[in-house]
Amino acid sequence: MQSEIVVVGAGIGGVAVATALAQSGRDVTVLEQAAALEEVGAGLQISANGMAVLRALGVADAVRAGAVRSEGTEIRDAARGRLVTRVPPPAAGPTWYLHRADLLDRLVERARSVGVVFDLGARVDDYAPEDTGCAVTLAGGETRRAGLVIAADGGQSRARQRVEEPSRPVFSRQVAWRALIPWTGAVPSAAAVLTMAPGRHVVSYPLRGGALMNLVAVEERADWTREGWRHEGDPAALRAAFAGFGGAVGDMLNAVDRAHLWALYLHPVATRWHRGGLVLLGDAAHPTLPFMAQGACLALEDAWVLARCLTGGGGRDAYRAARAVRAQRVVAVAAGNARRFHLGGPARWAAQAALRLGGSRIAPRYDWIYGHDVTA
Repeated sequence: MQSEIVVVGAGIGGVAVATALAQSGRDVTVLEQAAALEEVGAGLQISANGMAVLRALGVADAVRAGAVRSEGTEIRDAARGRLVTRVPPPAAGPTWYLHRADLLDRLVERARSVGVVFDLGARVDDYAPEDTGCAVTLAGGETRRAGLVIAADGGQSRARQRVEEPSRPVFSRQVAWRALIPWTGAVPSAAAVLTMAPGRHVVSYPLRGGALMNLVAVEERADWTREGWRHEGDPAALRAAFAGFGGAVGDMLNAVDRAHLWALYLHPVATRWHRGGLVLLGDAAHPTLPFMAQGACLALEDAWVLARCLTGGGGRDAYRAARAVRAQRVVAVAAGNARRFHLGGPARWAAQAALRLGGSRIAPRYDWIYGHDVTA
């Protein structure tokens, strides 16, 4: 079976690149291992750089309608519960908080409207890149060929192993807990709240108009090394790990009845982004720690740039040239935040003093991230 372009993975990046290519008249099929596009995942943030791509794909208004507009970031100290500083929204435009499933629903609707075909229950077990295209082998043994295969198959990408020699990720010795909490009380803030303690931090923000609170809690820990965010955790263990976090964060922790946890690994950015007719996109090329909230936005940027290079000239080499350095910079900033969020002792107090004096100067440091518009 031959298709002009096959995208592997119906996540945000995969559906976005399929939509962008279909808008340009390409024949695109998306292979997704899940039997149905179910509501999975949790909260995510879309900053102005990601929203620019959603606007170009024709879904920005629909996405914003179901999202919460950020009022910036509050940084708080867990021990005292006090506000350290407020970081205003980026100058480039607001950030939006939304459920991953809501964003994906809008993207899938748009993709289908421009002719993208979704083949569900189609798990790809292997890739065979060739000069003239790429073959994929499905779990049942069926082989399909396409002129181009775009692998948006995540941070543990099988495709990447066919594009370059496997690399060994480094365990960060940090473990993240994630929970969605039905919320009936007053919404604490329309800002993201970062609450820090030595060796631990919690990020929380509202979703769906405040009906849900998204909570991500990160601790330093060496006894859990399983990557991937679908592992069930014990809410009681979560509360024990973050004992001492009071106020609104403590209320959220007490309300958690289901949690997932995953080990955080440092992955190198791919040195090669394509081989023959096989191209990497999103986390398959540049997995990032969650400490800049840019995973989804980077995938959206990749999607638009790759589609533009394939349809407007430059091809696969131009795609990597346009994306690799930026991806590396964002990955490095996120890794740096992993350390800064967990300072203890004198370094912690010194950092907080600096934050109190210069909270308004934090956002401009990242203008190069949020103000980058790949659609311009």
